[in-house]
Amino acid sequence: MNWTDRRKRFRSVLAGERCVHPGSVYDAISARIAEDLGFEIGMFAGSVASMTVLGAPDLIVLTLSEFAGQAYRINRAGNLPLMVDADHGYGNALSVKRTVEELETAGVGGMSIEDTELPQPFGAAKPRLIPVAEGVGKMKAALAGRQDPALCIAGRTSAIQISGLEDAIARGKAYEAVGVDALFFVGIKSRAELDAISAATRLPLILGGVSGELTDLDYLSARRVRIALQGHQPFAAAVKAVHDTLKALREGTAPSKLTGIADAELMKRVTREADYTAWTKDFLS
Repeated sequence: MNWTDRRKRFRSVLAGERCVHPGSVYDAISARIAEDLGFEIGMFAGSVASMTVLGAPDLIVLTLSEFAGQAYRINRAGNLPLMVDADHGYGNALSVKRTVEELETAGVGGMSIEDTELPQPFGAAKPRLIPVAEGVGKMKAALAGRQDPALCIAGRTSAIQISGLEDAIARGKAYEAVGVDALFFVGIKSRAELDAISAATRLPLILGGVSGELTDLDYLSARRVRIALQGHQPFAAAVKAVHDTLKALREGTAPSKLTGIADAELMKRVTREADYTAWTKDFLS
């Protein structure tokens, strides 16, 4: 696997002039579908990982090895540059360094490390942030853990919805000064907020969960946003499809009467049957 080539393609998105929406992926076949459909990059979120691997909500009960293992399965399935949400790095700054090492080995193109206090501390009624100095230490550790200089590290903060715009800008500038490759902001709700952040920083921006007036790609591109997440509907759609299909079968619907089923040609394409047929002929004939 040529991981560096994928990372260079990931970097080309950050260095470009246009904002793109990543394809939200969670396993080998979803990554292949996103690649076949022309998505520039894939996005594997911590929340989706928790649901995919454990069937659990996004409470940071997933382990680093479980997350890295699923990221590797996604990466080995094709050539889609993959960004991952590495949450808080699974511990303190030393854990962050280890997280970067493991995810780089798993082949990711870029990852974000955030400054939310995770997992939820005892007695905490709402999300809290770690001190800026601790966040800076985590970003330094992330950069120190990187072996391939093409790997992208994004400093992520949800400060705007926890402590306000001023703190979000301060944290972005602090992580920028450390040397991260991009800034990832979650919770921006208005153009005024994004305008202020864009004016105060200089790195490529990544936004989580944009909606409303922040969905205009021309506007986002002009504000140096290069990646804008749209959510993780593909996984939710897959859950709905499996639920409805199993329910119909349980209630007596004949398999031939089911709707919404992938046809044979689609199944052959996403499983790369043509490749396996050729390999069978070459190696087993």
